[in-house]
Amino acid sequence: MGICSSCESTHVVTAKLVLQDGRLQEYSYPVKVSYVLQKYPTYFICNSDEMEFDDVLSAISEDEELQPGQLYFALPLSRLRHPLQAEEMAALAVKASNALMKSGDKCACRKKLVCPVTSPGDGSPRKMASGGGAGRLGRGGQGRKFSAMLGAIPEQ
Repeated sequence: MGICSSCESTHVVTAKLVLQDGRLQEYSYPVKVSYVLQKYPTYFICNSDEMEFDDVLSAISEDEELQPGQLYFALPLSRLRHPLQAEEMAALAVKASNALMKSGDKCACRKKLVCPVTSPGDGSPRKMASGGGAGRLGRGGQGRKFSAMLGAIPEQ
């Protein structure tokens, strides 16, 4: 009878794409990356679960479909195959959090989006100890490991 069960039962799971300008596009149906790139030819799409700081950014194949429940980013081609710095990851996490809040997808069940590289409260970047995949941006991939220095971006 709680609010969480009612909001989850009516919520449609979508693939979420955060654009460079901070807007969010949601797809409730299967869509190929190639279709999305027709609208944004100077960008590439990457899965947030595959993003790690100090690791190079890689594009999802144009033949792949965006998966419901996953968060993706459209990034400029100039960033392809460049290492993702902790500060850049923090900025992307803030951008995703803002986009999700603006989208009207405010289920009372979710209180915050975890950001592995920001300090609590002020949103400023902080360095994390590297190693073992600590510091992935996504919200649900396999093999995700976080260090004990997690922060949060509270919804307002």
